[in-house]
Amino acid sequence: MLSNQYRYPLLIAIVAAISFIPFLGNVHLFDWDEINFAESSREMIVSGDYSRVMVGFNPFWEKPPLFFWIQATAMHLFGINEFSARLPNAIFGIITLLTLYYLGKKERNSQFGLIWSLVYFASLLPHMYFKSGIIDPVFNYFIFLGMYFLYRTMHESVDKMRHAIYAGGLIGLAVLTKGPVGLLIPLLAFISIIVINRFKVWPRLKDVLVFAMMIIIVSSAWYGLEILKNGPWFLAEFIKYQIELFSQPVADHQQPFYYHFVVVLIGCFPMSVFALGSFHKKFITDGFSSWMMTLFWVVMILFTIVTTKIVHYSSLAYLPLSFLATIYIVHLMNTQQSINRMLLWLYLFLGVLFGTLLTLLPLISSFKDMIVPLIDDPFAVAGIMKPVDWHGFEFIFGIIYLIAVITSFWFIIKRFFYKAVITMAIGTSLLLSSYMIFVLPKVEAHTQGSLIDFLESKKGEDVYVMTFGFHSYAPYFYFEQPNNNIEKRADKGYLLSGDIDKPVYIITKITDTHLTTRSDLEFLKEEGGFRFYLRE
Repeated sequence: MLSNQYRYPLLIAIVAAISFIPFLGNVHLFDWDEINFAESSREMIVSGDYSRVMVGFNPFWEKPPLFFWIQATAMHLFGINEFSARLPNAIFGIITLLTLYYLGKKERNSQFGLIWSLVYFASLLPHMYFKSGIIDPVFNYFIFLGMYFLYRTMHESVDKMRHAIYAGGLIGLAVLTKGPVGLLIPLLAFISIIVINRFKVWPRLKDVLVFAMMIIIVSSAWYGLEILKNGPWFLAEFIKYQIELFSQPVADHQQPFYYHFVVVLIGCFPMSVFALGSFHKKFITDGFSSWMMTLFWVVMILFTIVTTKIVHYSSLAYLPLSFLATIYIVHLMNTQQSINRMLLWLYLFLGVLFGTLLTLLPLISSFKDMIVPLIDDPFAVAGIMKPVDWHGFEFIFGIIYLIAVITSFWFIIKRFFYKAVITMAIGTSLLLSSYMIFVLPKVEAHTQGSLIDFLESKKGEDVYVMTFGFHSYAPYFYFEQPNNNIEKRADKGYLLSGDIDKPVYIITKITDTHLTTRSDLEFLKEEGGFRFYLRE
C-alpha cells in the first residue's frame, strides 16, 4: 500500500489526466483566442521561424512567444489540430493541481493540500480553462508560483537567495508568456504587501537584486534577442497595445465596472461561495494567507480599472481564491461548525441556477420556434435555425450536475464538508467531460460550424479566402493559409476589387448587405448565418 505521501499526488495526477486530456480534439477551436493562438503556433512550424509570433504570416505584437513554443511542440508531436492546441493547458492543469497539493501540504498539512486541489478541480471556470487553448492557465501558473517563492524569500529565514532565484525565474517566464503584465501584477501585489505591513517588512537588497536579475536573464532569452535582431519595434507596438487595452475597450469588450466580480462569483462556483466565508480578518492569521488575499484583490482591482474586460483576464484571481475557500472549508471541518446561512442559500441558488441553465441549453434546438421570436439578431437566429443532429439526451448532463449540487448541499447541511467537495469534483468533471463530447460540438455547429466546414472544404486549393465585415482567425487555421502571397492575402481591397490572379472566396454574415448587389460575385450559398461568395 502506498502511503499518503505518494497516494494523494498519484491520485490527483490520474484523476486530472483522465478529466483534462481525453476528447480535447472533439470540438473545433473557438474564435477568437483559441484559433488565434493555435494559428500563431502553426505558422511557427510552417515558416520555421520560432523567434517571432505571427498571424497571417505578419508580425503579431500582442503576445510574446513562450506559450506558442509550448503549443508548437505539442503540434510537432501530435499534429496540427485541436488536441495539440489544447494539450498544453491540460498538462498544466495536472501540474497546477499537484502544485496546490504540495503548497498546501507545505504551508498547512496534506489534508489541506488535498482539499485545496479538489476545490480548484471542482470549480467550473478553472476546470474548463484546462480544456482550452488559451494562454492564461500557463501564465497564471508562473505568476502564482513566482509569488509563492517571493513570499518565502521575505518570510523564511533560510534559503532566501534560492527562493529569490526561483521567484525571479518564474516571473520571467510569465513575462515571456504574456508580456510586461507578468511583472506588473507581482510588483503591485508586492507593494501592497509592504503597505499593508506598514513598511515593517522589507526584503534584503541582495535578494531584490537577484530577483530582478533572474527576471532580466529569463525574459531576455527572447526580448533581448528580438531587440538585437529587429530593433525595439515589437516593444513599442506591444506597449501601445497594452495602453489601448487599459484605456479603451478593444474589440467591443466593454462591460460594467463590476464585470469581473460577477464572473468570479458565478463562474468559480462552488469555491467562490466558500471563499466568501474567509473574508474576515480572523481567517487571515499568517503571512501566506495575507499574501493570497492581497493577490486576489490586486488582480480584481487592476482588471476592474482596465477598460477592456474579457472573462479570462481575471483568471489569476482563481488561484488565491481557491486558497481562501480551502481555509474556510478546513475551518468548518475542524470546528464542526455550520456554514454561514447566507452562504448556504447562495450556494444552493448558484448551483441550481447553473444546473438549470446547463440542462436547458441543449433543449434550445427543440424549442427554437418559441425562442427565435424573442431574439432580435438575424445572425443568431440563423445559427439557431441551422439543422444540427441533437440526440435528445444531452439535457441529462445538466440534471446530473443538479443532482451533484443538491447532494453536496445536503452534505454541507450535515457538516460533511469533505464529501461535499468530493461530490462537486465528480459532478463538475462529469459535466464538463460530457459537454466536451456531446454538447459543445453541436453548440459550435450552430455558432461557427458553417464557417469552419466551408474553410476545411477549401483546404489545399490554390485560392484566396477572406472574411468581409467581421474579423475571424478561422480562415488562417482551418483553410491552412500558405506562406506565400502574404501582401495580396492581407490586402482586402485587392481581393475585393483588384486584378486577382486566382479565385477569391468571400464570407460575410447575413447581417452585412454590402456585397449583395455586386454583379461580379457569384453567390454560392447561405448557411448558419453566413453568406459565401466566389469572385473568379
